[in-house]
Amino acid sequence: MNVYVKFFASLREAAGTDGMDVALPPSATLCDLRAALARELDATAAAAIDAGEVRVAVNQVIVASLETALSAGDEVAFLPPVTGG
Repeated sequence: MNVYVKFFASLREAAGTDGMDVALPPSATLCDLRAALARELDATAAAAIDAGEVRVAVNQVIVASLETALSAGDEVAFLPPVTGG
């Protein structure tokens, strides 16, 4: 199955793209997606996405668990922490 991954702000800069299609096996989870991204992106981008404060949204809903199941056609967004002042 394929999912579309979107990167925002500093994660977009680290990945060198604003989004990409990723092929995953059926019944894949966010954990599987992160492993696939680690293989497809360079080490710096993969580390930025794995940072603890990065939030993940599936179909525009923030999820808390890396065990969240994905479905074909899902949109997964990686969101860096926001700072303000």
